[in-house]
Amino acid sequence: MTTKNKHHVLRLALLLGLFSTMGPFTIDMYLPAFPEIVKQFDTTASLVQLSLTACLLGLGIGQLVMGSLSDVYGRRIPLLFSMIVYVLASLACAFSPNIGMLIVFRFVQGFAASAGIVISRAIARDLYSGHELTKFFSMLILVSNLGPLVAPVAGSGVLTFTTWQGVFVALALLGIYLATMTKWSLRETLPIDRRSPSNFMQQLRNFRSLLRDRQFVGYMLTQGIMIAGVFAYVSGTPFIYQNIYGASPTVFALLFGSNGISLIIGSQLVGRMSHRVSEHTFLLFGLWLSCSAGVAVLVVAMVHGPLYALVIPLFLFVGSIGMTATAAFPLAMESQGHLAGSAAALLGVIPFLLGALVSPLVGIAGEETAVPLGIIILMTSVVALLAYFFLVRRGLHGKA
Repeated sequence: MTTKNKHHVLRLALLLGLFSTMGPFTIDMYLPAFPEIVKQFDTTASLVQLSLTACLLGLGIGQLVMGSLSDVYGRRIPLLFSMIVYVLASLACAFSPNIGMLIVFRFVQGFAASAGIVISRAIARDLYSGHELTKFFSMLILVSNLGPLVAPVAGSGVLTFTTWQGVFVALALLGIYLATMTKWSLRETLPIDRRSPSNFMQQLRNFRSLLRDRQFVGYMLTQGIMIAGVFAYVSGTPFIYQNIYGASPTVFALLFGSNGISLIIGSQLVGRMSHRVSEHTFLLFGLWLSCSAGVAVLVVAMVHGPLYALVIPLFLFVGSIGMTATAAFPLAMESQGHLAGSAAALLGVIPFLLGALVSPLVGIAGEETAVPLGIIILMTSVVALLAYFFLVRRGLHGKA
């Protein structure tokens, strides 16, 4: 590969990675403001967490819609439209008069942000396959994983000189920038002759075809269930770190953001070593690591151990997500070039739908215990491991 080509690939990875960060920024940036929002609207922690659930639902359902639309109309038009909607929804969140309206607008915001996630991955599959896709996807993940690292710190920084509404104004500015990049810097990667028919029934047949593929479903569930555990972590740690352990919003942001480092380590190990160690090996190792970390988190929560004893296994757990997500995506997408948008949509929707299901459960026992978080992390890790063995592993043996 020439130096010019390398620079082009790097620029593309940076741009697509930035679109992928829309998920982490939309989810994470307002987390340090949770206690402030509770006071502002005179509401409960559970209702504020419901605003996160609404966002996750929007991110999940939106990927199904936007992934399919990108297979029909190409990548650029749906992406540009979504960025415009994202800006408007972000401003609506900032000026919400009550918690109910905030929850509604968070759903719309998440729906619009989903296009950045699913279409960036479809573009990657348009351009690459095999180990090249793994390498490129690891570069994309490297950029997108900066989102969880930067977003809560950025949110905490905004909160030092303004209210929580300022966080959503900042997100609106991000949307304006990405809309501009879509218009002027992103070329179309899906030729007209490769697009799916503009037919709703055909789109349903595409999804049905994907869901009949045992291997694809195995990778989808393995990755999705694991990431659902991360959303429980995202929902629970603002209250666990600040209410139980007394951490300030700044300390919380630093602790939460530091796990972006573990995401980067996990994803880059897969990307840099994929020519020596198979993606299947990394996937299995990441699943076992997450199970071990889940046991440790539950034990620490039950005995109310010190903060560092909780932070360390959570760091390892999030790192295992970086490893499994980076390995599972190219394995699932390898044979789906003709349905890249729909396949990327299904791979994206399951984590957010499951995350929307489990994230409110973290606060089911109140704001003064971390035990539900430990239980959810352990259970999602175990179920993901079972999905791998019963769907992916058996399918591989059947083919052999």
